[in-house]
Amino acid sequence: MLFMKAMLNLVVLRSQNMERLAEFYESLGFKFCKHRHGKGVEHYAAEEGGSVFEIYPLLDAFPTVGVRIGFRVENVPQVYATLLSKGAEIIKSPTPSPWGERAVVKDPDGHIVEILSPNPDK
Repeated sequence: MLFMKAMLNLVVLRSQNMERLAEFYESLGFKFCKHRHGKGVEHYAAEEGGSVFEIYPLLDAFPTVGVRIGFRVENVPQVYATLLSKGAEIIKSPTPSPWGERAVVKDPDGHIVEILSPNPDK
C-alpha cells in the first residue's frame, strides 16, 4: 500500500500562562493571535508555512511538558541569547553536532525546545 508523505500540520502546547508562553515563542518569529473555535476555550494561534502552532490554557487537560519541539533558525547563538532573556532554562548550550549547530532549552513552562542551524550541506 502506498501512502502520501505526511507533513506536520498542528502543534498544541498547554500552558499555565498562555501570554508568557506566546511572548516566548514570538521571539522565534511566530505571530500569535487570540482564537476560539465555536464555544471552545480562547487560545493563541500562529500559522506558519501551512502549519498551525497553538497555545491553550492548561485548565483540566493533561500538561504537555513532556513534549520536545525543535526549530530551524539562522543563528543559534543569537536566538539562544534571546530565548534566555525570555526566561528559558539552559539544557545544552550552543554546540556543533552532526546536524549543525544546536542548543536545547526549556521554555518558561518546561517544554523542551531545540534550536538548530543545519549544516550547509544538509
